[in-house]
Amino acid sequence: MSAPGTGSRFSRLARNLLPVATGVGMILAWYAVCLGLSADHRFLLPSPREVAQAFAEKGPTLWSAALSTGSGAVLGFGMAVFLSFALALFLSLSALIRASFYPYLMVLQMTPIIVIAPILVLWVGPGLGSVTIITFLICFFPMVVNTTQGLISTDRNLVDFFRMCKASKLQEIFLLRVPAALPYFFTGLKIGATLAPIGAIVGDYIAGNSAGGQGGLGFLTIVYSSQFQMGALFATAAVGCLMGFVFVAGVVALSWLALHKWHDSFSRSDT
Repeated sequence: MSAPGTGSRFSRLARNLLPVATGVGMILAWYAVCLGLSADHRFLLPSPREVAQAFAEKGPTLWSAALSTGSGAVLGFGMAVFLSFALALFLSLSALIRASFYPYLMVLQMTPIIVIAPILVLWVGPGLGSVTIITFLICFFPMVVNTTQGLISTDRNLVDFFRMCKASKLQEIFLLRVPAALPYFFTGLKIGATLAPIGAIVGDYIAGNSAGGQGGLGFLTIVYSSQFQMGALFATAAVGCLMGFVFVAGVVALSWLALHKWHDSFSRSDT
């Protein structure tokens, strides 16, 4: 008979080891595909070893570019968090307000960034300002929609109880609706966190610059693709992916700090 807790310890160990095993398997499959390519096409897919060499050779350049892109991602994401929360509070006040403004939020989301970017370059100029705004536009919509949905989905019985106790509108919003909407808010933040590095890289690609030799990851993408440096191009993509993991990890940590003591999503172990 197994000791108490043995099953749960094995389950946790498996959850930790399975991603590692999957990653090793994917790298081996990558090597196998590279070996199967003909000599004429081998340059199109660098091996993991060639990507690692590109990391070693281009390390300082990649680090500098990541800092530049990360600055735009952090600024755009932070602006999106603040403004989406403020707008969600406003939209949650009335169904008429939501009906008035939602169509224009959809217009903002559906307008292609490739069309907006040249306008931003003319208005703001190329560089960090345009990259920040592009990141904001890409992150903003899922945040405001999720937070608004959380604010208007508060348990009706609790809302009636607050009103029966003569709570003010501000008390109802900040003591009831905002805490109840936090899971929705952090869901929007997780979506935005995955989009922020993408938005910043896209911004670098179409509206950034390389003043002082400090171009971002999007600028490096242009350079390495034009020079057919496939290993360096894959390394650039990996850095962008790593940046996304850092953003999401930060949001997950904040979510845990805010919710783990009371919300159901943190009150039971996944089995």
